[in-house]
Amino acid sequence: MGDALDATNLLPWLPAPEADFRATVRALATAEAPGEADLRRIAATAMDASQLGQLGRVVRRNREAVARNTSFLPVRLGIVGSHTLDQIIDALEGTGLRHGLLLKLTKAPYGQVIQAVLDPASGFAPHSLDYVLLSLDARSLGLHQSRLDEGGAGDAVQAAIDQMILLRDGIRDRIGAACIFQTLAPPTDTLFGHFDRRVAGSPRALVEAFNRRLDTIALDGDVIVDVAFVASTVGLARWNDAREWHGAKMPFALDATPLYADHVCRVIAAARGKARKCLILDLDNTLWGGVIGDDGVEGIALGNGSGTGEAFAAIQRLALELRQRGVILAVCSKNEEANALIPFREHAEMLLKEEHIAAFVANWNDKAGNIRDIAATLNIGTDSLVFLDDNPVERALVRRELPEVAVPEAGLDPADYPGLVARAGYFEAVSFSDEDRKRADYYAANAERTRTQASITNLADYLASLDMVMTVQPFDGQSRARISQLVNKSNQFNLTTRRYGEDDIQAFERDPRKYTLQVRLEDRFGDNGMISVIIFDKHGDAWSCDTWLMSCRVLGRGVEQAVLAEIAAAARAEGAAALIGHYLPTKKNGLVAEHFAKLGFAQIAGHADGATDWRLDLADYSAPDLPIRVVRIAEAEAVA
Repeated sequence: MGDALDATNLLPWLPAPEADFRATVRALATAEAPGEADLRRIAATAMDASQLGQLGRVVRRNREAVARNTSFLPVRLGIVGSHTLDQIIDALEGTGLRHGLLLKLTKAPYGQVIQAVLDPASGFAPHSLDYVLLSLDARSLGLHQSRLDEGGAGDAVQAAIDQMILLRDGIRDRIGAACIFQTLAPPTDTLFGHFDRRVAGSPRALVEAFNRRLDTIALDGDVIVDVAFVASTVGLARWNDAREWHGAKMPFALDATPLYADHVCRVIAAARGKARKCLILDLDNTLWGGVIGDDGVEGIALGNGSGTGEAFAAIQRLALELRQRGVILAVCSKNEEANALIPFREHAEMLLKEEHIAAFVANWNDKAGNIRDIAATLNIGTDSLVFLDDNPVERALVRRELPEVAVPEAGLDPADYPGLVARAGYFEAVSFSDEDRKRADYYAANAERTRTQASITNLADYLASLDMVMTVQPFDGQSRARISQLVNKSNQFNLTTRRYGEDDIQAFERDPRKYTLQVRLEDRFGDNGMISVIIFDKHGDAWSCDTWLMSCRVLGRGVEQAVLAEIAAAARAEGAAALIGHYLPTKKNGLVAEHFAKLGFAQIAGHADGATDWRLDLADYSAPDLPIRVVRIAEAEAVA
């Protein structure tokens, strides 16, 4: 092992903790209810393993109060491992806050991997878990020693994969959780030197073969933490620490724990819909070198011809690639708007164009306020934002005023900026669909709709001008992944916030007792994609709402009423006399507390936790006349 791994070097996108870190944590520990802003601020720093442990213990002692008073998403995580887990658990609890998660961890006894998962008497299975992290290493899977006998390499890898399948099925069937698999870090030392990769039975080749096959056994809802990649970012000689293993059975260098915890948490956050959605960019000395208002378009540094200019082009290239995979781009600059737009329109080597920017804000107002306005324009939460700015004063302001916004610690060298944004994992993904690819276009088009609405004073005229076409059809296999993604990510316009994996969605497709609907919307500005998911339970003469979620992008256009008309028509056709609605309150869905009331339902019950029940008698219901053309695709057509 070489020099110790410093947390600020492992996590360079995060600022260093405050000098009075210990006092801050002590104050949090003694507070009656730790505040969300304080927790977010401290979590968004490059804490070492010891500091993460301190914060993790505060979270553990105050979990109920934190859950009650903050918007962190509760996630129940079980961990089974072939090594010491205590340090990892402390780090995960503290790191989870950085990614919007409130983790509750359940640890299997040391080394009891198979027993914890498969033995009913283990005490591990009764815990209600969302995920189980299989924190295994090459030693526990028999891949740490060479297998040079004929057929030995294949047998060893197959045995390791079979063990993972056994654990996966046990976790699915007995515990009811999804799996978090890990790739294996390659060994530091070689047996044949550079010839290792060509000898199937060398430890390096065994590990590589196992890692390649791991993707093939992950089921819907399972995720993979690429530990092999994480180890490569710091160097295998630093990641693998023989002294830590022999002395304390630590799977990697103790100092690497903050990086490992960050990668585990970012993957869980992505799976639970907490990945960031939007990159907000400053302009002067962030997208180009210099000040456009002073230097003019000819004087800014951008593009080929200088190292500095190429560094700024690299930032734009990353932003453009992020947009191509669905990340929304916005601009927030202290500038005259006319000056700020000049490079986008006139500089030959400007990669980003106006049409790539969903929200363009250039004025002299404070940036925290402008960022709030950008979130409102895009109709997304401020916790979905990343703000890249070269100015430390502006970064400090945004961190203070909006601690939920991710603000990478950009240094003085623009060549570092792309790596900081990419390595931070803000836009971590666990899937990639055509809907994801188009997301940035959806939001850009929606911003244009907002601007158009501002120019039309009559709402009815505006809605008619959109030329909306709504397509409805039952759940189907082709859209299953996207439906599950929406169910797991939607928080604001979500009446019950029930979460379902792809296997659940598939079961609903086949269940005659379920009414399912996926809804898409197009208008003259473009395709909004899938904007609503509906699940109703058919209970004789009354259908009960299990799930009703919609994209906030389409609020106020009459789509809710149009969807209700489809549900009501289907229920009537099957002899139902009423629809029953349920609202289950969360910290984020207050937006829809009166959803059923606005649609004409009557409240029939209220509960102490704020939940409400509603009823709509279909005999009294008439579908409204709306400026929306509805295209219905029957189940048979969807299958075809």
